[in-house]
Amino acid sequence: MSSTTASSRAPKRSSYDAVIVGGGHNGLVAAAYLARAGRSVLLLERLPATGGAAVSAQAFTGVDARLSRYSYLVSLLPKKITEELGLRFAVRRRRISSYTPYGDGGLLVDSQDPSRTREGFVRRTGSERDFEAWQRFYTMTRQVAERVFPTLTGPLPSRTELERIVDDPAAWEALFERPLGETVESVFEDELVRGIVLTDALIGTFTHAHDETLRQNRCFLYHVIGGGTGDWDVPVGGMGALTDALAGAALAAGAEIVTGCEVTGIATDGGRAEVSFEGGRVGAGHVLVNAAPHTLAGLLGEPEPPRPEGAQLKVNMLLRRLPRLRDRSVDPREAFAGTFHIAESYGELATAYEEAAAGRIPAAPPSEIYCHSLSDPSILSPALAGQGAHTLTLFGLHAPARLFAADPSGAKEALLKATLAQLDAVLAEPLADCLALDADGRPCIEAKSPLDLEREVGLPGGHIFHRDLSWPYAAPGTGPWGVETGDPAVLLCGAGAVRGGGVSGIPGHNAAMAVLHGTPGA
Repeated sequence: MSSTTASSRAPKRSSYDAVIVGGGHNGLVAAAYLARAGRSVLLLERLPATGGAAVSAQAFTGVDARLSRYSYLVSLLPKKITEELGLRFAVRRRRISSYTPYGDGGLLVDSQDPSRTREGFVRRTGSERDFEAWQRFYTMTRQVAERVFPTLTGPLPSRTELERIVDDPAAWEALFERPLGETVESVFEDELVRGIVLTDALIGTFTHAHDETLRQNRCFLYHVIGGGTGDWDVPVGGMGALTDALAGAALAAGAEIVTGCEVTGIATDGGRAEVSFEGGRVGAGHVLVNAAPHTLAGLLGEPEPPRPEGAQLKVNMLLRRLPRLRDRSVDPREAFAGTFHIAESYGELATAYEEAAAGRIPAAPPSEIYCHSLSDPSILSPALAGQGAHTLTLFGLHAPARLFAADPSGAKEALLKATLAQLDAVLAEPLADCLALDADGRPCIEAKSPLDLEREVGLPGGHIFHRDLSWPYAAPGTGPWGVETGDPAVLLCGAGAVRGGGVSGIPGHNAAMAVLHGTPGA
């Protein structure tokens, strides 16, 4: 597993300015900023290495391929953070935005060739109407991204302030006020096109197009504002390259990192805090918690909030070669380079949600796939790359943790089988024929359910955002940075903070700013 080893096996001091609980990417960001500001910092991580869910791993026995095992693409990480921390980390943009097969054809969205994309829309829909609507819709979301994304690393704006920053009443209504399904249905006619748009509202969020709570809108917003462009880029060297760089920056600045050390409790009097862990305890001026609010409540001995529920199936694969497609008009190297949509038409997404909400594995599970090694072959050994090997990452939607409760392994096997059957239906050959074998002769494929994510990386209910995403503006009870808790000595610095979620570093940055600068204007 890609990670930076600990600087020590036990804390060197009895008290620190800041103790950070959890060594995922947000905790490392906070540690680096605070240490660079001259604060004494201790980071405690329960796993043997740092990185959390943002790691690279040699997942298959005897196979020299380092896969981004959990999180896998980058959109929300601000350049501000990489530049201020001096990180040697790069991403690559994907030219192909998406490919969606249907019948013996497919719809390819080429971000650099609008005329090619237009032709695909016309073949699919019979007119240019939905292509023109697509262009207008994503011009709108990009303008929102350009205005909203820069606010994420500053003090929280009020709702009124953010609406003024967006400065587009129609966009504000479509994204912030009305269920996204209403907009999708009014703007687009084709079922396939509607589904492609809606998928960004469902990644990691178990909901539907017309949810009155607007969870789908919040999820969609974070998926289209990253970097001020909405692009989802490939981390060069895999996701572990980011967390290795962050751990290196924190250590270089003087932070202490202790791994294999599980925090068991946090006590505070509102002024200072004490952090207990296996084998000891340390004092802290501030405790920054890179864990879910549900986990924090347990550490504080408080009543636990409602348990979050993740809803995804993550599948990692190594192939001897990319499979041939039923659609012979597109090269598999293009189709898999972007987001490859499976069973994600508007109606299929709705049906799968209804089945999963009723406690049944969807008959046609929706998923999306991409190939890291097409954009960045450095994660493969030269021998594997030379042989034409490739990775595939599949993210399955509408797979809530409840489906796995009674029979975790059986349900996962059944869902994986049903998901791969949907992929095979659009291929010209079975995927199984293309899978590489590990040193023991086993196919190179692994699946992670929400229960696996809870066990392996500590996500309650397997929820990849720690809890439902929040609007990026101040709401009643939120503090000025969106990281504050009911105790001034304890801050959230993980995905469960306001403006958390995804591989962004934003909560880590904002928690560090809350420590260094306090309440804005105070």
